[in-house]
Amino acid sequence: MSRTPISACIITFNEADRIDDCLASLAFCDEVVVVDSGSSDDTRARAQAHGARVIERPFDGFRSQKAFAVEQVRHDWVLCLDADERVDATLRASIEAARDHGFPGAAGYRFARLSEYFGAFLRHGNAYPDRVLRLFDRRRGGWRGEREIHEAVSLDGPRKTLAGNLEHHPYRSLSEQLAKQERYAQMMAEYQHARGKRAKLRHILLNPWWRFVRGYVLRGGFLDGWRGLLYALVRVEYVRRKAIKLWLLDRGYRP
Repeated sequence: MSRTPISACIITFNEADRIDDCLASLAFCDEVVVVDSGSSDDTRARAQAHGARVIERPFDGFRSQKAFAVEQVRHDWVLCLDADERVDATLRASIEAARDHGFPGAAGYRFARLSEYFGAFLRHGNAYPDRVLRLFDRRRGGWRGEREIHEAVSLDGPRKTLAGNLEHHPYRSLSEQLAKQERYAQMMAEYQHARGKRAKLRHILLNPWWRFVRGYVLRGGFLDGWRGLLYALVRVEYVRRKAIKLWLLDRGYRP
């Protein structure tokens, strides 16, 4: 049986400090395509030095950018990563084994994402395993729908789970995390409001509380020590802000 080729896709913007590790973890792929949205650092040059094909395109949403990237590749099996992610050794072996057998009985594969937080990986709570579907046959799946934030792949066919982790290095600092969450909260509130979803005061008061209890207590986030506590508290604030913004939009105010 001939080996099924894999194309890797990455979208970037000013990722010069992280793109090298990401691309190095994709050395087993047959092609790497990077879609850059106007980086002012040397992201594009670094990607080209790794042998990636770089395409420049103005950013018009996370889902749209990723869907465009998938359309540019040569092979039908696609592995999509963000620049702050890396395929670990176990996941690489799992992908290669599935590839060598022709990806039998699946239209796509998901795997756990393991996030680094202030120098250590979070292995409990809402942070892990955080399974994501990133390896798929583009003839039977892709970045579909209208939501540009918290985008996900949908499939027309069965999915399987692979062993190993997609290592995630999402934040350079707490300030970056807070700024990113503020932007995401605004985008999600606007998306929900445009589709008729409404927020009640109970959502503002109770949803953040439940998020904390579920992640930190019931799912064992406390086992990650002070990092687990900090992560849970910051994520609670994201839930609260999203609800407040939607509540204000419902009443005709700009959040």
